[in-house]
Amino acid sequence: MNDHHHAIPTPPADRHPLDVAGSVELAVVERSGLAESRHIGAAVVVDAEGRVLRTAGDAGATIYPRSCLKPFQALTVLRSGVRLEGPQAVLAMASHAATPAHQRVVTDMLDRIGATEDDLLCPPDWPFDRETARRATAKRRLFMNCSGKHASFLLACAENGWDPKRYDDRDHPLQQAARDTVAEYTGEAIDHAGVDGCGAPVFATTLTGLARGIARLAASATTDADPLAGHLVRAVLQDPWALDGEGRANTVTIEELGVVAKLGAEGVLVVGTTDGVAVAVKVLDGSIRPATLAALHLLVAEGAVAQDAVDRVLTRTTESVLGGGVPVGGLRLGSGLVPATT
Repeated sequence: MNDHHHAIPTPPADRHPLDVAGSVELAVVERSGLAESRHIGAAVVVDAEGRVLRTAGDAGATIYPRSCLKPFQALTVLRSGVRLEGPQAVLAMASHAATPAHQRVVTDMLDRIGATEDDLLCPPDWPFDRETARRATAKRRLFMNCSGKHASFLLACAENGWDPKRYDDRDHPLQQAARDTVAEYTGEAIDHAGVDGCGAPVFATTLTGLARGIARLAASATTDADPLAGHLVRAVLQDPWALDGEGRANTVTIEELGVVAKLGAEGVLVVGTTDGVAVAVKVLDGSIRPATLAALHLLVAEGAVAQDAVDRVLTRTTESVLGGGVPVGGLRLGSGLVPATT
């Protein structure tokens, strides 16, 4: 693997998690004219140079990016010498719905090295896709939304002679390389790691650091500052179905806007344009419901995406507020973001 470091990142001087005091109102759910639920959190928009363009709440708070780290993990696999083309490249950074098409791609990845789903270290799970879940008779590792990432980890182990039975250990060469990639892209030293839902390490970053990392990655599609990152982003733009699933929020956002969009568990979302403008959102209560609305409105406010295209995304993806089967309310921007769009 090549050394991609240009500077030695340092950790933020004040590591602290996002809390209520550092949060603003991102979105409000209304039912029959009454505010029923309110989501609070924080968000930040940065440009291709890493400059902060806009904040809402405490953008310096430390979070677990969860699956928003997958682009950097996939880039690490590519840097390790593994060739991933088309949907296989996308599945390496996907939180997929486990449709039959997703399962075929992951199986093809495993077949490359004679592996099976039993070699995956992610836990068995049910598919996100409702139709596939209805037909499933038991949880499977293949169904787990991170199975593509784990298959790519096995490919990296095979390519480099690394131990495939402990690739999710924090001190494994693959995870050490992933930590270095995250540090390089966020510009922050990684001084804390937890265990993600799939069992792999999840590296803590600030919300701003995460946005900067995604901005750099997304911009690589047009600048080729990092050719492997550009390859990864172009694969996502070509096959957005593979990243999430038909009709699902990330896939629709990519289709309509031509951006990189990636959800993470516990209310995290990143969206980056190929011009290098990116937004990172963390919803404090862990709900993903307001994230797409908040993120895309912040990008509109910076002129990074078009309002009409955002409206199409929201129409296709925003959960309806129904009463008796008919709309009786909706999701709207909260007070912490309304000034950003006026």
